[in-house]
Amino acid sequence: MLDVANELFEDFKNKDKIIKRIKDMPLSARTVHDRTIMMANKVEETQLKDINVAAYYSLALDESTDVSHLSQFSVIARYVMGDIVREESLTVLPMKGKTRGEDLLRSFLEFAKEKNLPLDKLISVCTDGAPCMVGKHKGFVALLREHENRPILSYHCILHQEALCAQTCGKQFGEVMGVVISVVNFIIARALKHRQFKALLDEVGNSYPGLLLHSNVRWLSRGKVLNRFAACLREIRTFLEMNNVKHPELTNNDWLRKFYYLMDMTGHLNQLNMKMQGTGNTILSLQQAVFAFEKKLELFITDIETGRLLHFETLKAFKDAFIVSNPTQQFNIQQLVGFTTNLLQSFKERFEEFRERTSLFKFITHPHDCAVDEVDLSYIPGVSVRDFELEVADLKASEIWVNKFKSLNDDLEKLARQQAELASNHKWTEMKKLQPVDQLIVKVWNELPVTYHTLQRVCTAVMTMFGSTYACEQSFSHLKNIKTNLRSRLTDGSLNACMKLNLTKYQPDYKAISNTMQHQKTH
Repeated sequence: MLDVANELFEDFKNKDKIIKRIKDMPLSARTVHDRTIMMANKVEETQLKDINVAAYYSLALDESTDVSHLSQFSVIARYVMGDIVREESLTVLPMKGKTRGEDLLRSFLEFAKEKNLPLDKLISVCTDGAPCMVGKHKGFVALLREHENRPILSYHCILHQEALCAQTCGKQFGEVMGVVISVVNFIIARALKHRQFKALLDEVGNSYPGLLLHSNVRWLSRGKVLNRFAACLREIRTFLEMNNVKHPELTNNDWLRKFYYLMDMTGHLNQLNMKMQGTGNTILSLQQAVFAFEKKLELFITDIETGRLLHFETLKAFKDAFIVSNPTQQFNIQQLVGFTTNLLQSFKERFEEFRERTSLFKFITHPHDCAVDEVDLSYIPGVSVRDFELEVADLKASEIWVNKFKSLNDDLEKLARQQAELASNHKWTEMKKLQPVDQLIVKVWNELPVTYHTLQRVCTAVMTMFGSTYACEQSFSHLKNIKTNLRSRLTDGSLNACMKLNLTKYQPDYKAISNTMQHQKTH
């Protein structure tokens, strides 16, 4: 560092003073550890202070196992401060014994008591839908409701439900995925075969470096594996022939018809999954994405029935090639209508908790269209139904505030158009600079006068609700990078501090921390 500093500050007049400051900086492992803990503690103080000030908050909960086989319980909070909706990692609780619902609750309540977390402000809990979380009698949510003696909303992560619906394709097309996985494993599992296959791809000028392994736990894995397999299908056939391995399915028209259908459908499912990923999504936007996909599935059924295949590009290309080479044979795709119908039915049977509260979710952007008898306020503490109904009536009669929310929807439409344009051009950095949707909504609600205080509280409650556990999954990705095989003995306190500093959007108060430190030079 000093060598770099000598070159970096060569032209500075106070170079010697800068070098001296760097030399005086304590950088021992123990000092770095202590400073990390101090910064994390400052961030935690700010988080808890803001949560106590906020009207309501919600939690996203999930559990995963780290590299040392220790179960880690991730707790993410979402709350509104001013015009900003914050998603913050409160803690990662190590579960050193069992991970039953009562064990998770005990660990969480100990943390809440230690940190004075106001459980009376808790609105909803979003989980991955595991039995230990949502069990009717012994699940975490049921036990928490019993402990608090009041209703608490519970949501099954919309991304996990979408992934479960997508597995319908996997079950119906098990024969297709079975062959794909078998071929991929034959090529990739053997180092020599893998090298030979990559050499073949290079020889024929294929731009891909190889095939991809399938993983059930990765949301987008099936679609990516099928896309790569299709792109290398000709080379795969050649390679299997060279190795005297027979897979007649790869030339069977019935199998290929299902393969290309599955490839197109998983592509549509992956697009939906990607649209719902990311932090800061409102529960309304997630719900609308799923309901829109249900409408698309109805369109896909009609598309297949008519034989147009406008939304199944690879299947249509295969159909056109089949008709050219087999003009006397019929290309039967009616079986695929049944598969698509089953997928639609799977979507219809899920997302029940989201369907029930559609009116409540829409309230945040369309309060002037709200039917007061359809909005269930029993889960929101401190909100009077009488005041809510009166304020809704006042707002509907006020042209000023009705126009305000119409302008909000115009702004949301404009923002959605900008996001779509940037996404189509893969300008992800530019997308991050756009104003977040949740911030735009909250800002409008904060501009209302105090006469609509009850409506503002209802909006705040809805804005805090998690629709997915994406933030938890993101925290586990950071956990995997922090606690590696080379750092598997990281203590619980150190891991929690590193996780908090990695995930938080707060800045530690460095000046306040430095003022508490006693400067000690090395002797």
